[in-house]
Amino acid sequence: MAELKITLKKSLIGRPQNQIDTCKALGLTKIRSTVVKPANVAIKGMVNTVSHLVDVEEV
Repeated sequence: MAELKITLKKSLIGRPQNQIDTCKALGLTKIRSTVVKPANVAIKGMVNTVSHLVDVEEV
């Protein structure tokens, strides 16, 4: 199964609470923090919610 490398590229300050919660659920707390997650439907939906805040690469 493919994996996604997700990097937070913009600050969460001033963002709606659902976007902050989504980033924290992904494990992204600071700018330039990176996590590797499986490419399943739930993770893709979370990434879609904060797509303007993160960079996504397929690993």
